Amino acid sequence: MSSQNAHTFYADAVLFDMDGTLTDSIAAVEAAWGKVAKDIGQDPAYVIAATHGKRAVDNLAQFKPHIKAHEMDDEVQNFEESILFFADAYNMYGPGSQRPSPASSPVLNSPLSSGSATPDLSFSPSNSAPSSRASSFVSPRRPSFASKLNNMLTMSVVPEAAVYGQGPQFEDSIMEEDQQDIVMFEANQKKHVLEAWQQEATSVDRSVRILPGVKRMMSSIPEGRYAVATSGAKTYAYGCMTRVGITPPKITITADDKRLKAGKPAPDPFLLAARELGFSAKNCVVFEDSPSGIRAGVASGATVIAVCTSHERKHIEHVGAHFVVENMDKVKCEPCADGRLKFTVQL
Repeated sequence: MSSQNAHTFYADAVLFDMDGTLTDSIAAVEAAWGKVAKDIGQDPAYVIAATHGKRAVDNLAQFKPHIKAHEMDDEVQNFEESILFFADAYNMYGPGSQRPSPASSPVLNSPLSSGSATPDLSFSPSNSAPSSRASSFVSPRRPSFASKLNNMLTMSVVPEAAVYGQGPQFEDSIMEEDQQDIVMFEANQKKHVLEAWQQEATSVDRSVRILPGVKRMMSSIPEGRYAVATSGAKTYAYGCMTRVGITPPKITITADDKRLKAGKPAPDPFLLAARELGFSAKNCVVFEDSPSGIRAGVASGATVIAVCTSHERKHIEHVGAHFVVENMDKVKCEPCADGRLKFTVQL
């Protein structure tokens, strides 16, 4: 790293955001929020823009205010499982795999076809090693997710005239069928809806990827001197990191941590992460990519380095970050003899 236009400073510890900072899962996240937008009849572009860098619980509360408090944990879990399914579908069932196409894939004969389970969300893409840790954070609450998924798909994929219960001419014909025919019809409808959704989900490679400079940066920091503070809940956070070969640090603050009173742009996640590490946030470095996260880092008192990995520079350079760099390749960390961490930022 050239010393020209470089700035050096010292800190005690590092607090990393995850999505958009360590990992890139933006395509899967946008696909999942796009489905939510269709489900509630909103513009996907608006919903995607409004949700970036914020907790799923806050976003779902905003866009689905009908969700009851006691249902929210399950809703967040189901939503984050859908992100991981979008992330894995291309390599599991699509062109990225050697398996048959979704229309003839064995998954159509899996329990999901009857609405009793979701596809296995714990597998890793074919180009990364399987993670035993990822699977341990997949909830067994499969029926709830499958039921919501099938309802969502029925509303967004099947033509209106073909949806059971819509259109008087369809209603009349149903009245003439016996109960067995009705059951067969509904089963076929679910199968066609599932096939259509899988075709779309597997058509685009939305796999999670590690961002430039991340592996080098994390390996240069001594154990116990860095943490992750993310707006993702545990299923999503651990799922993303393990899929790209990152071992989640012992101190990983996720959005479903009950100790948090508020999520980003409030400083609470970074303040909690610093406290758990045993340092003051004012003596820490925060790496962030989103305006919401940058504001949280600044509010915590930390030195904030913003990376242009999910937003154009013009959208984050005036939010308050102390440094704005292209990616983590532009930053170097060196442990010092006195225990401090020396940072060199190439401007």
